[in-house]
Amino acid sequence: MSKSSIGVAVIGAGMAGKAHAAAYRNAPALYESILPEVRLVSIADAYEPLAKAAAARFGYSRHDSSWQAIADNPDIDVVSVVVANHLHREIVEGLLAAGKHVLCEKPLSDTIESARAMADAANKASTLARVGLTFRRAPGIAYIHQLITEGVLGDVLHFSSRYWTDYAADAGIGISWRFKGPQGSGALADVGSHVSYLAEFFGGPVAEVSGGRFSTVIAQRPKPLGAVSGHGNTAVSDELDTVENDDYATFNLGFESGAAGTVEVSRVAAGHPNDLNLEVFGSKGAARWTQERPSEIQLYLSEGPAEQRGYRTVGLGNPHPYIAGGLPIDVSGVGFGQNEGFLFQARAFLEEVAGIPESESLPRNASFDEGLHNMLILDAVAQSAAAGGVTVKVGA
Repeated sequence: MSKSSIGVAVIGAGMAGKAHAAAYRNAPALYESILPEVRLVSIADAYEPLAKAAAARFGYSRHDSSWQAIADNPDIDVVSVVVANHLHREIVEGLLAAGKHVLCEKPLSDTIESARAMADAANKASTLARVGLTFRRAPGIAYIHQLITEGVLGDVLHFSSRYWTDYAADAGIGISWRFKGPQGSGALADVGSHVSYLAEFFGGPVAEVSGGRFSTVIAQRPKPLGAVSGHGNTAVSDELDTVENDDYATFNLGFESGAAGTVEVSRVAAGHPNDLNLEVFGSKGAARWTQERPSEIQLYLSEGPAEQRGYRTVGLGNPHPYIAGGLPIDVSGVGFGQNEGFLFQARAFLEEVAGIPESESLPRNASFDEGLHNMLILDAVAQSAAAGGVTVKVGA
């Protein structure tokens, strides 16, 4: 990219949209200052008061109420799309046609058909199209991935994960787009999409899934009286609407390597606001990470006398992934969490847009083809569940 500055916009001013907006604002301050000037141009949302408030909060020059205004603005080069899944395709295709670089939230879309069309459009575009797989940038998760790729843990034997959240545990939470759509578009698409790409981050390609099971435990929810942003509460009416998709999902994984895995996700796990747990077992040891203690990992190595073995806590700091030279205080014992993942993600995207060589950059964001693959895993889970838990080949 030859421009001396990069103009940025965010479409969607809800919870994750604000995370993207803040990340672009702070990304230039990470690491050495090698980026062109980053101009914070606009935040757009169909609910204009939300866009206006977010633009003022994060220092963007203006706000807009339509994605078309972002596409038509020549001052904008980079756009994050952070809206309801079913809106992704129209917006992304329009932005790519307008010559914008696009970073889309996961999952890529609401249907396989739309995801394929988006991947095809991305492959034909003259600009970059990437999907955010934010948890791959959690330093602890990235370090476990490093231990696996370097052979420290040996061959991966099996993987276990749960992602429990409770944003929908209260039956009085108003209905929104998150509760509409076919089985598999609820908890599985929302939080299970994270776990499925992390499973492959640790265990390699997933060949098949089995044991798919969905449960919708709160069948109806009240209609909101105002706009619903993210997982937030809003005033509701006495009128009820039907929940169409899954509150809970579970499934098994079969990796191409022969390794196996299990996944359990929920949006109604009371008392677990954001509880992601990952554990991987290898032929030479094991490691685990939890979102509740993101500044450390637990590591077990099969070495030394058996009576002295056991899990040990490894505090994350310099020189673990993403931390060294990036965070202002980059030493072990200084906490960090999920918000930093959006910072690293934005920084990586801006570096790629700026044309900084990959060897001098953070790991690139995932392609739309990878985003499509992630959705094919979720689709296989839905097929498995619909057929009583049978084994389904991914992409079949």
